[in-house]
Parts: sequence; structure tokens; C-alpha cells
Amino acid sequence: MLPLALVKDGEKVEIIDFVKKGRALFCHLRDIGLFTGKIVEVVSNQGRGPLLLKIDETRIAIGRGMAMKIMVRRLQ
Repeated sequence: MLPLALVKDGEKVEIIDFVKKGRALFCHLRDIGLFTGKIVEVVSNQGRGPLLLKIDETRIAIGRGMAMKIMVRRLQ
């Protein structure tokens, strides 16, 4: 497992867990389509600033701090 913030451009990952489990964080992530078991693609990760993710057919940007709290595993 690794934080979503460390995944490179073009990689697909599965969300495994959230580091800081709080109701507000969990609800926010669920509302934008990020939940355990969801497959996401990292469209852009420049190593600083926000990450651009593709979730189903939607693209969203999330901050690097939040991305460090989302634990994922790489898909083969």
C-alpha cells in the first residue's frame, strides 16, 4: 500500500483505506466518488500541487495533503 500522492501519471490504482478516518473527511471523499474498492486513474501528478484524477468518466482535482491520506494499491 502507498499514499495516492505517490502514484505516477497514467497509473490505475484501487483505494484500500483512509489514514485519518473522520466523519467529515469520509463524507467528503464519498461525495466526490472516492471510497474503498474504487478504481481511479491518476491523470496528472506533477510532484507538487494538486493531483488530477479520473474517476469513471469524471475528472477531479484533489490536494496533495488529502491524497496523502488515501491509501491505494497499484493494479497489474
